[in-house]
This record gives sequence, C-alpha cells and structure tokens, in this order.
Amino acid sequence: AVVSTQSTGKVGDKECDVGTGFRMYITTKLPNPAYTPEISARTSIIDFTVTMKGLEEQLLGRVILTEKAELESERLQMLEDVTLNKRKMKELEDNLLYKLTSTQGSLVDDPTLIEVLQITKVTAGEVNEKLVIAAETELKINSAREEFRPVAARGSILYFLITEMSMVNVMYQTSLVQFLSLFDMSMEKSEKSPITAKRLEAIIEHLTFAVFEYTCRGLYEDHKFLFTLLLALKIDLSRDKVKHLEFQTLIKGGAALDLNAVRPKPSPWILDITWLNIISLSELFQFNDLPAKVAAHDKLWKRWFDTDQPELEEMPNGYNQSLDVFRKLLMIRAWCPDRIIPQARLYIANSLGQRYAEAVILNLEKTWAESSPEVPLVCLLSMGSDPTQSIEDLAKKQKLECRSISMGQGQEVHARRLLQQFMAVGGWVLLQNCHLALGFLDELLDTVTLAKDPNANFRLWMTTEIHPKFPINFLQSSIKFTNEPPQGLKAGLKRTYQTITKEQLDVTSVPQWKPMLYAVAFFHSIVQERRKFGPLGWNIPYEFNQADFTATVQFVQNHLDDMDAKRGVSWGTVCYMIGEVQYGGRVTDDFDKILLNTIAKVWFSDRMFFKNFCFYQGYIIPECVNLDQYHAYVETLPLSDTPEVFGLHPNADVSYQSKVAKEALETILNIQPKDSGGGSGETRESVVYKLAEEMLFKLPPDYVPHEVKARIVKYGQLAPMNIFLKQEIDRMQRIIGVVRACLVDLKLAIDGTIIMNENLRDALDNMYDARIPSVWLKCSWESSTLGFWFTELLERTSQFSTWIYMGRPTVFWMTGFFNPQGFLTAMRQEVTRAHKGWALDSVVLFNDVCKSFKEEITSPPAEGVYVHGLYLDGASWDRKNSRLSEQAPKVLFVPLPVIHMFAVNNASPGGKIKEPNLYMCPIYKKPRRTDLTFITSVFLRTALQPEHWVMRAVALLCDIK
Repeated sequence: AVVSTQSTGKVGDKECDVGTGFRMYITTKLPNPAYTPEISARTSIIDFTVTMKGLEEQLLGRVILTEKAELESERLQMLEDVTLNKRKMKELEDNLLYKLTSTQGSLVDDPTLIEVLQITKVTAGEVNEKLVIAAETELKINSAREEFRPVAARGSILYFLITEMSMVNVMYQTSLVQFLSLFDMSMEKSEKSPITAKRLEAIIEHLTFAVFEYTCRGLYEDHKFLFTLLLALKIDLSRDKVKHLEFQTLIKGGAALDLNAVRPKPSPWILDITWLNIISLSELFQFNDLPAKVAAHDKLWKRWFDTDQPELEEMPNGYNQSLDVFRKLLMIRAWCPDRIIPQARLYIANSLGQRYAEAVILNLEKTWAESSPEVPLVCLLSMGSDPTQSIEDLAKKQKLECRSISMGQGQEVHARRLLQQFMAVGGWVLLQNCHLALGFLDELLDTVTLAKDPNANFRLWMTTEIHPKFPINFLQSSIKFTNEPPQGLKAGLKRTYQTITKEQLDVTSVPQWKPMLYAVAFFHSIVQERRKFGPLGWNIPYEFNQADFTATVQFVQNHLDDMDAKRGVSWGTVCYMIGEVQYGGRVTDDFDKILLNTIAKVWFSDRMFFKNFCFYQGYIIPECVNLDQYHAYVETLPLSDTPEVFGLHPNADVSYQSKVAKEALETILNIQPKDSGGGSGETRESVVYKLAEEMLFKLPPDYVPHEVKARIVKYGQLAPMNIFLKQEIDRMQRIIGVVRACLVDLKLAIDGTIIMNENLRDALDNMYDARIPSVWLKCSWESSTLGFWFTELLERTSQFSTWIYMGRPTVFWMTGFFNPQGFLTAMRQEVTRAHKGWALDSVVLFNDVCKSFKEEITSPPAEGVYVHGLYLDGASWDRKNSRLSEQAPKVLFVPLPVIHMFAVNNASPGGKIKEPNLYMCPIYKKPRRTDLTFITSVFLRTALQPEHWVMRAVALLCDIK
C-alpha cells in the first residue's frame, strides 16, 4: 500500500492537493472585523490599521518633507551613515574574531593579526566619533522636527474622527489616501510665513476647515452638527481644555445614578432626570456645591429655568462669571435638554470659530471641480431629495451632455454601453438608485479607475440610498455629497408650487379651485413636517410624497368639474378621499387615521372661502391669480414655524429639540472606543465591578414558589385578579433570576475566574455606558437609562410583594405591570361576575378622573379599580374643573390624579355614553406610541372641541422616562 504524504484541502466541493510552499493571504477593508474564536484560532490575524501615534509620525514626515526638505534629507542621510558605520564595525569585529580563533601558535608572532587589531582600533575610534556626532545631529533635527508636531497631531485627530463617523452611518467611508491628499493640499494652499509659529497656525487652521467642509458635504443634516461638536470636543480634549471626566459627564449625564440612592430633590418642579444630572455634575470641582445652591436658592433657579433661552440669560449664584462656554454647556445639558443644541453652537463658535457654527451649503460646481474622470461622485439620497435636476442644470451650464439611467434588473447592459461611449467622447453619466445594482459596482469601479486615457470631460455621477452592503472601496474612492431638501412649511410650499404649471392653475374657472389647490398644498406640507415632532406628530413616520399630492389635486379637479353649482362642494366626500384614500391609504395606525381625518375636517369646509379664514395666525389662503403671485406670497412666510401652525402646543418644539440633542449625545456615546482604561484613572472593569456589587446588594430576594402559591390559594386562585397577579410574579421572578445570574457571572469574569462571553461583554459595555444590557432588555421593559430601569425593577417588585403578602392595594400603579391590558380585562371579568345577567362581550371600560392623588385615597372603590401614575402628554389637567387644559410653558408631562376605571354594560339602556365633550385619549406604556405600547383609551372631559386635543396629539403615558 502506498501512503500519500501530500496534504489536501477542500475548495468548494472539490478536494485539491496543497503544496508545502502554499500560503493564502486574505485582506479586508473592514476597519474592525469581528471573527469567531474558531477562525481566530486557525488563522494568523495581522492588524495593519494605522494607530493614532503611528499616523502622527507618518504625517510629521510629510510636513517636514514639504516645509523643511533639507532637514528630512539630512535626517535620512544621517540614518544611512549610522547604519553604514555600524555595519562596518560589525564586519571588523567579525574579522578580528575570525583571526583570533584561526591563528596557530602565539598571537604575538602573527603580524597580520597585529595589523587587523591596529586597523580595528583606529576605525572603532572614528566610527564612535561619527556615532556621537550623529546622535547630536539627531537631537538637533528632532527638536527642529518637534516644532512641526502640532500639525501632525491635529491631522491625526482629524483622520480618526472621520473614520469614527463610519460607525454613525456605514456610507461615511473615507480612505487614508483621500485624507492625505487633503493634508498635502492644506500645506500647499495655506498662507506662507517665514515665522514658524505663524506658518504652523496657518496650516492647522486651513487643514481643519478643509477637512470640516469635505466631511460635512458627505453627511446628512442631523449628522453635520454631531460631527462639528465632536470636532470641537476632540481638539479641546487634545489641548487639555476639556477633561475626560467632563466629556463623559456631557455625553452620559446622570444616567447611571439611582434616584433613591442620591440626596432627595429640593422641589417638585425639578424633574427626576434633571436632579440626577445635577448630582452627576456636582462630581466636577467647579460644580461641587451646585445641589446645595439649588436647594438654598430654589426660586432663583426656577426663574432662570423658565426663561425662553436660559443659555443667553445670567445663571444664578455667580455661575455666569465663573463658568466658560463649555462648562455652561454642561450646566445647560443638566437643566434644559432642549437648549443643548443652541449652547453647543455657541461652544463650537467659541472653540473653533464662527464659520464652523454655520450651516454648510452644498456647492455642486465646486464639488465637480474637485473631481476627475477616475473619481465617481456619489449622492447619498434621503426622503424627498433628488439631485438629478441640479446635476442636469450644471451640465447645461458647462455645455456638456448628461444622460441618466435608473438602475435595476437588467440595466447594467445599458450602463456599460453608455459608460464606454461617454468615456471616449466626453460627457456625464448619471446612474440613479445604485443600491439596486450592488453586484455591478465592483465592475463599475474597475471600469472607471482602470480606464486608459478617458476623455477629460467624462464624469460618473451616482445616487444611492443607505445600504449596509454597499462596497466600502467604492465609497473610499469617490466624492460623496448629500442634497437634503430644506425643512419648514415655506420650503415645502415652495417645492410644491414649483411642480404646478400655469395650465394646471388655469385648468378650471370654478372659483373654489385655486383656494382648494392651495389648501391641499398646505395640507401636504403640514403632514410631512409633522414627522419631525416624533410621536406628537405621527405615531408612525409615514412617507407621504408627491404622488399623494398629485392624486388629491386630480380628485379635487374632477370633483369640481362634476359639481352642482347650487349644492356646492361635497365636503364629506372631499374629507373622506383625503383622510381615507389618497393620504389615508398609507396610514396604518388607528389614532393617526383619526388625526388625519380631523385635520381634513377642520380645514376643508366652506369656511376656507371666507375672508377671515386662516390655518393659523399669519397663515391664510392668498387671493392670487397667477403662479408668480403665489411664489411671491410663499416668500413672505417665516423661515421657521411655530408648532401651533401644525395644531400642536409650543412645547412640542421643546420635545423636538430635546429629542435631537438626546440622539446626538447617544450617537457620540455609541461610537466611543471601548478601551479598558478611562481617562479618569479607574478602568472600565473596576467601575462596572463596583456597580454590579451595588446592584446585587439592592436586588430583591427571589420569590419562593410555594409561599406565592399558598397566598394565591388563600385569596382565591380562580379569581381573575389573582390569576393575573400569579402571572406577573412569575415574569418578575424570571427577570430577577436573569439579573442576579448576570451580575454574579460578570464579577467572576472581571476577576478572571470564568471566561468573558459575548453576553457578559455586552453587559459590561452597556453598564459602563449607563445602558440596559441586551439580555435584561430582552425579558423586561424599555427605559432611557440603567438607573431608571433598576429603580423601576425595585418599585415593580415592591408593588407585587405588597399585594401578595399584605393584601390587594387600594390604588394600583399600572406602569408596574407587564400586561396592563390583562389587568383591565381581569377587572372587567370581576365586574361582569358581580352582576347577574351581564355578558363579558357587552361590558366595556369606562372611567372617571378623581380630584385626589394617590396619597389622599384611603379606601378602594365599591366597583372597579383606582389607577395612579399616568402622565398627560400634550395637555395639562385642570384639577378644579376636572377637565383638560393647555400646558404651561416647558412643562411637557403633567401627572393625572387617580383615575377610577370601571365597567358598564353597553347592552343596557343606561350604559351608553352620552356626554358630547369627551376626548377619547389613548394610553401608552412608553413615550414611543405604537400598537405594541397601546393599552386602552379613556374618556377625558374638555371645554374645547375634542378635535383641538386630537390635533395636539394628547395621550396618557405610563412611563415618561
């Protein structure tokens, strides 16, 4: 038998022989790939990613080469000489050793050996002398080089910030080659000066602004501000103007703190999260006595907090004088989340200069001027944006032909043909929606970059949506830009009226046509702009588009053509078509559908033809006869709109600004490197270890199954409420078990006793960032911070323990239930069983809002349940008259008094609800309003029409954190 020694390997489904000299190298463009332990064990992974210090040295070499070429060539010459001299010494020593070992007889009798010794001695002296001189020269050169280090250090900071942005959005990819060309260009174009310090300042300023402009051009609007803020923070961190602990306080606030473990807040007007932020801030030396000062001068702080722009007002207790712009940002971050962005802009302007705080406007011509036939131009699309028209207009201006192809199945053939043609004769190719042709992109990049002598006028333009599989090397080889439509009603109406032609405006002579056309255009802008207000705007952000507008306008035109002049417009039909068909066809949420129909009903009626009609103060239907007059009227509208135009309370803007700031800070937190050491001296592990110990100490004991069962039997195990309680305790116990096991294992893993698996690593990262570990989140509830989540766990357990061991509560905290719908159904079952002849199907929930809060209630109701802990969002509560009222400025959520939930028999004559002025208010578990968080609806009394509160998007929330 012949035994083969040849090793084999499987490639696909075939076995191949593998030679002894075979080596396989695989490269990846991914910046930080995560491989499984199996792959890591069987391969050698080499990280060639440039480090911050390494890049700094590389850039320093480039600066010196440009600025002090003779210095760099002298350094390189010196390095060569030193290496040569050292090699010479080594050769002489080797030669001497050989002579010593190979000489026969006495060493003194060998004249050649004596000669070698003599030469070695003389040469060694010379070489050592040269090495000493070289060392001195090196010191001189290095000190001269060090002068230019600030440029290299700034370059390194900028490059790593740009690469960090790819974690914000996968499309924000920039290669080192692109950055180096910007770096070289900055040295070339910045102001020259014989004074080194002045020259350095000019290069740094030019480089920073060039990188800022280049990067912002390829970012979406909401990420431009984030990038600029990070730019200012990173530069100030490197200058030591901002400490690491201050940076952490800015992005985290008091998220990790437990409300019950800190000193109590001095006044009820201070929100829980605000107080935790203040406590967290007091750990920094400038703010040590802040909690005490707030407690002592409560009225002063409230007056400052209630102002419209606290960041521009004088801060109480002398903080205005003692704090610089960044420390004021920390103060604003603690008190007024909605004012973080304006104060951050002041900080950016103060740190980097005013031009960094202003918006970066896309200059398509300048972008084109930077490109070349080998560099594609990629536009990242967003909702409502399309650069096609702008690109075609620019081509006309440059007297070049521009042809576009919309990519999709089978379009690659046409794209190849067009590319070959235009590369030869010149012209622009625009490939739209390239995310639909990902397989073609590698070939496309090769075609463009490897082409031999393409026509100088050839350019490849592309548009694409965000796609996680878009080739990284394509993005790193192209110029990226975004072209988002401007925000606001004015911009929306402007866009809409640009699509309306003269023929369309004059299509009918019916007097109702022009006002109704404008009303539909206004309605179209309103439904789109409401999206930015989050759940207050729409529960689900719908993509209403031009097609909805066109279809509605067509319907209105047809309806007016067929209209009987005597009977006038059938408003019921118009409202139905808008609210249920044209726009309503997209709407999937029941309460969004009610809102859409309400907006249509409020605006579309005969009232719109009256002289005094307005959508809101200052927003009328203009009496115009031609398009120019409409365009002129739209130009007179304000640039930014008050939320009241949309039917919302001015506080909606506070919610919107807070949401934007929160998202920005969360994104910054997400992209921070997960290194082991923190700048504050303590490692991540030791911080989390302490937190785990503290949580384990506070974690409630496990429920003992036989004890729980005994209590349920005692109360009556078939009673609906007791069945509900048993199910809730089972779920609570599962969470307590998961949390306890995770914290115990995490401590062991940090100590090195057990292996840190993926779940424990996730728990460590999230707990350090004051977030809820994924394993806990999976089996529990959402919350904004780890501190609030843990406090809720203790409060939920407390309610269940009191109920099971002390008896049924007088007032229930509905927020503390996993299944609040189940709780209300159990109550309905109880009421149904108490009334003979009632059927569960015909028994419906009803409610009455009491005048008392939880503490004032001493006994349970005769029937039904008392519920507390609900908050009004979008309105306030008039306790005296027990009805809805308008919110106070800056007060976003108002606690509702105890609400009595009971059931009535809908089948009986007295069971029907007859009150006209009742607003049907939905209850949601969380601020995010979806079908998953919806519990039920309750009826709230109102002096105004219920439509007013529908437009305000008023809802009750179980949890506002």
